[in-house]
Amino acid sequence: MTFKSTVLAAAAAATFAGPALAQESWTMTTTWPSSLELIETDKKFVELANKLTQGELSIEFFEGGSLVPAGEVFGAVESGTVQAGGDWPGYWAGRDAAFSPLATTASLFNAVDYVNWIQQWGGAELYNEIYGQYGMVYLPYGVTNNESGFRTNEPIRNLDDLQGKRLRLSGLEQGKLLEQLGGNQVSMAGGEIYQSLERGVIDGAEFSTPNVDWSAGFQQVTQYWATPGWHQSASIFGVMINKSAWDALSPETQEKLQIAADATLLWSLAFTEKRATEAYAQFDEAVEINRYDDETLAKVQEMANEVIVETACANPNSAKVYLSMVEYLEDYAQWRDASAPFNLGRTPAGPDAAALRDCAQ
Repeated sequence: MTFKSTVLAAAAAATFAGPALAQESWTMTTTWPSSLELIETDKKFVELANKLTQGELSIEFFEGGSLVPAGEVFGAVESGTVQAGGDWPGYWAGRDAAFSPLATTASLFNAVDYVNWIQQWGGAELYNEIYGQYGMVYLPYGVTNNESGFRTNEPIRNLDDLQGKRLRLSGLEQGKLLEQLGGNQVSMAGGEIYQSLERGVIDGAEFSTPNVDWSAGFQQVTQYWATPGWHQSASIFGVMINKSAWDALSPETQEKLQIAADATLLWSLAFTEKRATEAYAQFDEAVEINRYDDETLAKVQEMANEVIVETACANPNSAKVYLSMVEYLEDYAQWRDASAPFNLGRTPAGPDAAALRDCAQ
């Protein structure tokens, strides 16, 4: 008998001698319908997770709305109706304001800041602390840079043009900021935006990155695009996992899911930036694109800082998350600023850490 055949025979004997391990089966859904490109990040995670956990775990994926409405995915995972659900944390800010900065920030983090913070500055622990209060484990696996901005049928070139506009806008702090700037927040699901723009129910809307907005067809019902998207300087997406389902997995399988999430996080950044670049060129031919000047963006930053502190100080969990973010920015600024312009992004003139620290205690 050769060495190879001896090893194979020993492995087979060990397999038959030991107890058979049943493969876990999960059902996973998401907040995104197949018509929106955001679902590609969910699909990528499921693809990698199933490859890495073959024989240990099988995840069956369903598009948003096919099992439960998008707004009920959180409850479905919390109750164990499904084992996992892809999301954007900001949708759950009504449950806890801390979900808002876990999803996005107004004029603060860029995509790389979120990745740095999650991976090395304690962000991952805060996701699990907040989601853990609802019986879930959370794996961030998607990140996008700043969102497009408002799409309208009247141009928005400065803050004066925002006055009185009814704008679909997602986000707790974002809505407060818009109102301080003179606009009016209108909340609605992504799937309702196209018809609301078409019928004039709203004056304009934001939704996501250029590629996602293109997939939603907004170029068909608007003529103008105001950029950059100061309301959401980056966004995070991930998977909510029912804690009991997670605990039923072996540590090895849990680690493989974490690896799949980390790999998808990196993939999503490059994928969405490439797709956003392509979509920008398409929009440039279809609509008029206007960019806010630096003075306007500085004013927005100043007001965003005030809204962040005000919102954070109304909720200890939110204050804790924001404080961690601002402390990361201050820490990273030492190296980022010293190596500018060759480092990653900018160090924003963000909110006062001391004010957040007082609220977090």
